[in-house]
Amino acid sequence: MKAIGIILAGGNSEKRMGELTESRAAAAMPVGGSFRAVDFPLTSMTSSGIGKIAVITQYNSRSLHDHLVSSKWWDLGRKKGGLFVLSPYTSKDNSSWFRGTADSMYQNISFLKRSNEPYVAISSGDAVYKMNYKKIIEFYKEKEADITIVYKRMSSDMLHKYGVMKMDQDNRVVDFEEKPLDPQSDCASLGIYIIGRELLIDLLESVVSEGRYDFVRDIVIRLRKRLKIYGYEFDGYWSSVGAGIEEYYRTNMDFLNKDVRDVFTKQEPFIDTKPKDEPPVKYNANAEVSNCVIGSGTIINGTVENSVVFRRVFIGDRAVIKNSILMEGCYIGDDCVIENAILDKNVVVTSGKNIYADDGGLKVIKKNSVI
Repeated sequence: MKAIGIILAGGNSEKRMGELTESRAAAAMPVGGSFRAVDFPLTSMTSSGIGKIAVITQYNSRSLHDHLVSSKWWDLGRKKGGLFVLSPYTSKDNSSWFRGTADSMYQNISFLKRSNEPYVAISSGDAVYKMNYKKIIEFYKEKEADITIVYKRMSSDMLHKYGVMKMDQDNRVVDFEEKPLDPQSDCASLGIYIIGRELLIDLLESVVSEGRYDFVRDIVIRLRKRLKIYGYEFDGYWSSVGAGIEEYYRTNMDFLNKDVRDVFTKQEPFIDTKPKDEPPVKYNANAEVSNCVIGSGTIINGTVENSVVFRRVFIGDRAVIKNSILMEGCYIGDDCVIENAILDKNVVVTSGKNIYADDGGLKVIKKNSVI
């Protein structure tokens, strides 16, 4: 396809995600037992024929760089195009970190100028979805748009976390509010855009020269009446794991729903990820497991219900895990009870300990903790 992709994976989500993103980018968050959040936009782009993709990183990017170290898993190991991982760098002319989404693209504007494709597909890196970008670009061309924004209709209790669009009968955007307290529409922007490459270069050079650095605030909202901006409705599954701890938990719990899980694992195109060479799950004699997603290399001796368990987790005798997320390398001792909790990577829970939230919410245990 005559388009390049840009995945914005550099945002700092610590205010929303707390301890979960102290040492990793939101785009590197584990999802569904075996994936990372960035796998979903990457696969959507490559399966749509986009063969040249830049992932722009910044905060806590080590684990994300490690995940993207080989491009072949997403069919991007090629002579023309391929996968580009772009980070802030110090040069004679610039020594600052990215000051916003527009600035992150501007500081890597050479990627845009050295490309020949006429269109650019832009996506956040921390959303879980599967999308056909070919259809969106066809819509973009049909409307002769300057920018097309993908949106989804959401319930009123979710809208305050997203940009909200108001459109006319032809789906042209007439107003756009960023995280409004009193939304005038139920159409939430998904942070996915189609724009002409040359127009994007011109807009970035113009707004950054004026000291403006945010793509939504300084381009979409500020220029919404000057540019022809259209909305494209997406009615499939979509969730932002970087929107908050509750959303991250809910997204993983959604993978316990067979209909949701099958969208990504049983219906082509399948979601690609960096594979791990490990043995299958081992269920010992006393293991009892129901309605769970279990990662490879895990050993289970106790009871696990309604939970997502990632790779290389050990669950001891008579331990009970319910409604929880256990990330890679966790060790759960004998006679433990863990309920409504998120255990980050390599957490050790010694025998006899119980973990649950006193207020009935979610209990989050920091990476490498020993309980």
